[in-house]
Amino acid sequence: MNAYAPFARPLYVMLKPVGSRCNMACSYCYYSEKEKLYAGQRPLLTEQDLERFTQQYIEAQTMQQVLFTWHGGEPLMRPVSFYRKAMDFQRKYADGRIIDNCIQTNGSLLNDEWCRFFKENHWLVGLSIDGPQASHDAYRRFTNGSPSFAQVMRGIDCLNKHQVEWNAMAVVNSRNVDDPLGFYRFFKEIDCHYIQFTPIVERLSPKPDGRHLAAPDELSECNFSDESAPGHLSLTPESITPEQWGGFLCAIFDEWIKEDVGRYFVQIFDATLANWVGEEPGLCSLSSHCGHAAVMEFNGDVYSCDHFVFPQYRLGNIHENTLIEMLYGPRQQAFASKKTQNLPEDCQQCEFLFACHGECPKNRFARAAGGESGLNYLCPGYQQFFSHVAPYMDFMAAELRANRAPANVMKALASFR
Repeated sequence: MNAYAPFARPLYVMLKPVGSRCNMACSYCYYSEKEKLYAGQRPLLTEQDLERFTQQYIEAQTMQQVLFTWHGGEPLMRPVSFYRKAMDFQRKYADGRIIDNCIQTNGSLLNDEWCRFFKENHWLVGLSIDGPQASHDAYRRFTNGSPSFAQVMRGIDCLNKHQVEWNAMAVVNSRNVDDPLGFYRFFKEIDCHYIQFTPIVERLSPKPDGRHLAAPDELSECNFSDESAPGHLSLTPESITPEQWGGFLCAIFDEWIKEDVGRYFVQIFDATLANWVGEEPGLCSLSSHCGHAAVMEFNGDVYSCDHFVFPQYRLGNIHENTLIEMLYGPRQQAFASKKTQNLPEDCQQCEFLFACHGECPKNRFARAAGGESGLNYLCPGYQQFFSHVAPYMDFMAAELRANRAPANVMKALASFR
């Protein structure tokens, strides 16, 4: 139990210091078009707003540990001096709390100065890379169209040289999903021990308002099963199918369970085991509730979630409302409760509901077998995965409940197949 606040839970606000601005133009990026929300504005978080956010964010926490998460766009488009100032503000308002920082980057701007800063200040770096060169460069290119793989790998070499702690955020898309083992082995070859796989599921918007991607409130217009139907929202070319997602996860799990348990850590496997033993999974899409992870744009606008940065999900602005008012207010609480509401009967009766909780609400645009709306598009893939790993998860859960040491659990698991 947390002695500092026994009924507390962490609250996160992902900060966008340059908005959606980026030196790359990944074709599947869900955030690049957010610049249209702020047309004509210079996308830079001011020093005054940085201080205002830092004070409010720390004051909003009910736990001793406070995590600052820096995101983009590409957050390294701000200089190191900006982040040194951010840490000055953190120290100013910490009031005895433990402050940590993590930053998500495409890796192309990393150099010795950045890596020294991260190492000296114990920052965790999340680095986006989509596997081997051909796979990565298919969709992840610079704004001038040139490939980015070589420069990203130089960034990884720099992180390793300075012994910076980092993990990989790997997007699973239509190009790499059918080679799961080649994809997974690439990360082992570059000695990356912490991997997050994120499936691409995005829909094209039929509305002529300048948007490329569909907003979550267009779910009710979706008739995914009939492409000729009015209101049908087609998937982007980079998106994957449920069957591909299930096969991808199963193939990697089979190799991981035989060779890599305890040495390589795949976030979705850890999150699945957490749900199997009734603990918080650490992966919002598989958590039981939403609403404790918001996002703040460069001008102080706060939105319910990084995937819900649309006008109808704007909670307010730190110049008008405090973070506490916005994140504990009725609008965000209503947003949070939607994850458990309106699940189709197929979900409510599913034996694996405890393992996914309907997954991310942004993906609930498919129809159940009986025609009921609100089924998660990736549901068949998750069912395939959970069915496949259930014997292993049951075994690990039983070992953990018996209070056996984790190392012994992993050793026993390696021979359990």
